[in-house]
Amino acid sequence: MTVTASTQDGTTASAAAPPRRAAADRLVFLDALRGFALIMMVLNHTGRWWQDRSMGWPWYYSIYVTMAVAAPTFLFLVGFCLPLSLTRTRETVLSTVWKYTKRGGRIIVAGLLLNLLVFPEDPIWNNGVLQTIGLSIIIAAPVGLFLTSATARVAGVAVSALIFLAFGWLYGPLTAWVAAHPTGSRILFFEFPPWPWVALVLFGLVPGVMFVERTDRESRSRYMKWMTIIGLACVLWLLFYDLSWAKTPKPFTFMRDYVLNHHWTPRGATAIGVIGVVFCLMALFYYLAEILKIRMTWLVTLGQTALFLYFIHQLIVLRLVNQFFHLKFNNWWLYYLANLVLMLALLGLGRGWIEVKRLYRQRVPPLAALRRA
Repeated sequence: MTVTASTQDGTTASAAAPPRRAAADRLVFLDALRGFALIMMVLNHTGRWWQDRSMGWPWYYSIYVTMAVAAPTFLFLVGFCLPLSLTRTRETVLSTVWKYTKRGGRIIVAGLLLNLLVFPEDPIWNNGVLQTIGLSIIIAAPVGLFLTSATARVAGVAVSALIFLAFGWLYGPLTAWVAAHPTGSRILFFEFPPWPWVALVLFGLVPGVMFVERTDRESRSRYMKWMTIIGLACVLWLLFYDLSWAKTPKPFTFMRDYVLNHHWTPRGATAIGVIGVVFCLMALFYYLAEILKIRMTWLVTLGQTALFLYFIHQLIVLRLVNQFFHLKFNNWWLYYLANLVLMLALLGLGRGWIEVKRLYRQRVPPLAALRRA
């Protein structure tokens, strides 16, 4: 959705240039996973805007599960992919910081534009997931430059954990502050607010750096096996917690988590389970794409155009289908058929967007050469 894993433009390095690192080659599994996360996000939005409470508990759980998978996966991938991008950097620290500040700033502007077009009835300054991703890139990119030692990586994980834990410790005062400051709370604590979600991006930096260091297939496969083990342990811990100690009337509901300013943040055991699911998904897509060599072209297309499609699908799902045509799909067969049509349309738009960017890249170099002449 945000920072790409690589460029893979088909060019070859000159004899005088340093060889390209293996980590900089485009990794299909990351694009495919990002595409899967986009599908989960689309299903979350269609569930909320194309159906209502009459669909009962299956509707409720579909919204909860897709939210718990989609947004954390996107945010974790921001942190995980930053080291892959930073390995291509041959600039000074200040130049690198400025480069990623501009990148994050563009995503923040895209989020504000999305507010203007999709939610014109709300203040444009409302925070959204794009604003959080953009700010996270600005914060995390400089941190990624210094995770060169085991001590620095332990410190990075500890800081990310403290950021998240501090949110829980101060949840009561934050709830009171949000109620007393309705305007400020829309900027700081609205949809997937920077605090505490930047913690997940900072946490993702460390696995990303460790993955970059493994440049051959065998070491990366061992790495993914460990990620699978850790991920399964986290998911099993969540299940054990629910069976043993959970005090909520129903497991896997918003009642067990933080809800600040009417928006969700996972609490304790849920957060561990969410990380476990992300780890398992990452290992699964690595196995499918890099070991079995399954192409998953359509998922890769969705992943490579995730930012564009995240923007466009909300215009379609909310502004067009929900608000203009006033359509509801309170029948599961019709709902999934409508989602299938929507995904095919998004796939076509994604392929079209890739072609537009290809034509633009072919046109820009001649124009730049003409200006220099």
